[in-house]
Amino acid sequence: MLRNLTFAALLAAGPALADEIVTYPFDGTAEDAAFVIESAIQGQGLVIDYVSYIGQMMDRTGADLDLGPSPVGDSARAFLFCSATISREVMEADPMNIGHCPYAVFVAEIGDDVVVGHKVYAAESMAPVNDLLTRIAEAVAE
Repeated sequence: MLRNLTFAALLAAGPALADEIVTYPFDGTAEDAAFVIESAIQGQGLVIDYVSYIGQMMDRTGADLDLGPSPVGDSARAFLFCSATISREVMEADPMNIGHCPYAVFVAEIGDDVVVGHKVYAAESMAPVNDLLTRIAEAVAE
């Protein structure tokens, strides 16, 4: 019964807002960008919880599946981290924001360009996270 009520409430709420990805050009190598991202995150007083080596995984699985090299470059990676104060703020506003934590900033090689990017959360309650991610990415892109 509760499941049916929850589903009905979701339908009544209307369509979900879509998150977006924003990128910033980086003048240098992906390896250089990765170092600057790490420094920018730590410069905000944050600890990196995990680094996901996406490009290496794409190369490895691409070779196994005969798909070729990574479409995001072999140095592509995402840095995952959290901010206790900002996470508390957004989860106080909406406890379901737990689903967005940890947050990530990534570097990738798209074509001949190196880009730094992050997700932009559509929910208004995630504005403090969007501000944090923008500060970090803009510091890297400078």
